Amino acid sequence: MRTYGEAPPPLTLFERLKEGLSRSTAGLSDAVTGIFVGRKLDATTLAELEEALIRADLGAAQAQAITQAIGQDRYDATISDYDLKRLLAAEITKILKPVEQPLVVDRAKAPFVILVAGVNGTGKTTTIGKLAKHLARQKLEVMLAAGDTFRAAAIEQLQIWGERVGAEVVAGAAGADAAGLAYDALARARTANADVLLIDTAGRLQNKAGLMAELEKIVRVIRKLDASAPHAVLLVLDATTGQNAIQQVEAFKNAAPLTGLVMTKLDGTAKGGILVALAARFGLPIHFIGVGEGEDDLQVFVAENFAKALTGAS
Repeated sequence: MRTYGEAPPPLTLFERLKEGLSRSTAGLSDAVTGIFVGRKLDATTLAELEEALIRADLGAAQAQAITQAIGQDRYDATISDYDLKRLLAAEITKILKPVEQPLVVDRAKAPFVILVAGVNGTGKTTTIGKLAKHLARQKLEVMLAAGDTFRAAAIEQLQIWGERVGAEVVAGAAGADAAGLAYDALARARTANADVLLIDTAGRLQNKAGLMAELEKIVRVIRKLDASAPHAVLLVLDATTGQNAIQQVEAFKNAAPLTGLVMTKLDGTAKGGILVALAARFGLPIHFIGVGEGEDDLQVFVAENFAKALTGAS
């Protein structure tokens, strides 16, 4: 007779984060290990470490600062891989800690309006669905607005998420005016006493002036109903784009009052270090990171955990 053992326990959040960041970790960890095998911290090895950090998309300024901090008082000393990874994680945590800010819904501003933007292909609509689930778990009444009126598939996708999380979805016909739909959704959310209104928007390229103008229009129109709205404007970024994410933030913050970032697809890239460059450059709160396809793979961003997972520090 065949016997079965107990099912393995589910992965912890940190274990899922490590698994999701494995490609980024491997690239950085292998480079670090290769540099310091049997060698001391000197000008050559520190220069190679700096190059490895730049290749990992941490950004030139951050790579230089981290390398200088690690070389401080350790010059010409031998250092183990274990200690080096711990030092790297500590320095990266220092950069990331100021942007470790959870998304807080101010119930006094109900409906708390969250506008979600991003370029095509970032996983924006899926992120909204996962975010709706996260908020619903906090016993918040969530409403969704299918403002990506360019794509019928996006409207359908949001309706599926609405059914999953028990959230009403305000949608119009494909091609409808997005600003008008956002206005109607806010009016509906007020009538229904919703706690949160999540507004999806069409994916847009940062160099398309017309689409950026439409985003500005959505903000203007919903302010006719609530002068303080949107209360949060989240930009969803795809980690696989690497340094291009910097140009995206630059462009979107000129079109809308960005309040926070969500980084998706960290499980599909070796460029996870871009989060460090973004934190140092913009100082915008990083609310969530996506480390997998599952509904629960949108994690609240924790700086120390991310730094440890990225560097392979235990």
